[in-house]
Amino acid sequence: MWDPAAYRRYSTERSRPFYDLTARIGAERPRAVVDLGCGPGELTLSLAGRWPQARVTGVDSSPEMVDRAVALGGPAWFQLGDVRDWKPGPDVDVLVTNATLQWVDGHRDLLARWAAELPAGAWLAMQVPGNFDAPSHRLLRTLAGRYGVAHVTREAPVDDPGGYAGLLLAAGATVDAWETTYLHLLAGDGAEHPVLRWLEGTALRPVKAALDENAWQSFRADLGRELTAAYPAAHGAVAFPFRRIFVVARTAV
Repeated sequence: MWDPAAYRRYSTERSRPFYDLTARIGAERPRAVVDLGCGPGELTLSLAGRWPQARVTGVDSSPEMVDRAVALGGPAWFQLGDVRDWKPGPDVDVLVTNATLQWVDGHRDLLARWAAELPAGAWLAMQVPGNFDAPSHRLLRTLAGRYGVAHVTREAPVDDPGGYAGLLLAAGATVDAWETTYLHLLAGDGAEHPVLRWLEGTALRPVKAALDENAWQSFRADLGRELTAAYPAAHGAVAFPFRRIFVVARTAV
């Protein structure tokens, strides 16, 4: 179960890659724009603001996220759906999927299919986290092994920019691919470590779901201690480097 409140704790830091990604989309007057994995909807509404003449739709598999998005109101439509089942209509000129495909096994095949099915000259923009070898995620996987839930963690579910670029070039698209490591400076003067609170919004969800409440609280306390050592606070802030992988492709005209 996704918790919109936990996910939005660091909304400024989480939204920055979305804006960096969509800034590279060159569409001027798209007919339809789709945001796959739209989450709580605020970023989808920014697409409606950029392209007010377009029909903008957000799709997410979490009822909690879709309910939160619908409650915002605004000029976009939101619906429940699985990205693996989604297929573009003939007027989808922009497809955005931000921080979603890392959760989807076989997403390389999805990207190839979408590139083939989107109309001529359509834009496909994706961003996935590339920090699975960071101390935060290595510690999470190690501790999950100790608690017997290693099977719900993922070692390297994404490709590098070159891998995605090659896949979409093979599909006949023109491609812009890059990576960025953001240095998030998270307030480090609270009772709980900020990287722990960050992970609760995303990577820790499967672990929490796999443990009973007592085990989860124990796991959470153990991970908090490990993260405090790995990411010490200095001058009231915790430096949290976060690598992101970006691809913007355009289908052949």
